[in-house]
Amino acid sequence: MLLAIDIGNTDMVFGIHDGSRWIHQFRHPTSGYSFLEQSLVQEAAQRGFDWAEMDVCILSSVVPGVTPSVERLLGRLLPHRPMLLGPRMYRKLPVKINNPEEIGSDLVANSFAAFDLVKGPCIVVDFGTALTFSTINGKGEIDGVAIAPGLKTAMKSLFMNAAQLPEVPLEWPNSAIGKGTAHALQAGILLGYVGLVRELIAKIKEEMGMPDMAVVATGGLSEVLPPLKKDFSIIDRMLTLDGLRILAQYQSSQSD
Repeated sequence: MLLAIDIGNTDMVFGIHDGSRWIHQFRHPTSGYSFLEQSLVQEAAQRGFDWAEMDVCILSSVVPGVTPSVERLLGRLLPHRPMLLGPRMYRKLPVKINNPEEIGSDLVANSFAAFDLVKGPCIVVDFGTALTFSTINGKGEIDGVAIAPGLKTAMKSLFMNAAQLPEVPLEWPNSAIGKGTAHALQAGILLGYVGLVRELIAKIKEEMGMPDMAVVATGGLSEVLPPLKKDFSIIDRMLTLDGLRILAQYQSSQSD
């Protein structure tokens, strides 16, 4: 079995793949990594598997301060060390990655999975702590990335920096004209982000000269903005884990 781990700024996502499908997926807050071992032991007991059964493990992290602790923990639970997706591995991949020391490993995983899905040039829109737009050309190479604050990040920023603005749920408003503070925040951020996403997608397609370029959406908030569903070719919340799975398989094949 394969274990894929995506350590993001908000959550760590764990996925177990049996060779044909994802059979287990669970999350743990990144900020609570000191309690991770207890959580993983409980997950194994509740779901009925053994960490020693993992034949392959691949780890992606955009939180460098947490990575070594998670690697040490996995070293105690697993029969082997995990592959760490990063610049050292990028050099062995059949893609061009500009500024490999800067690009997030999750974006590399997303790009591999999206290109595998559409078999051609595409844009990956990842709705996470940050809202990212990765552009992959027809050769499967990552041409570049655009980054904006994520939906929750934008909402939390207003809540933390304006004394009279409350934290409100990300619920789709029925009007662009807010009738109260919560409604006003939902209208400004959620409706505004529809425009942001559409404008960036349109600009990327224009610069690439590909008006029919596929757009793949992922991330926990990828379905929070209903009007965008028709703008996306595919919505796949498992995209990052699938990318890690594909990369682990590629790495293993190169080592044989």
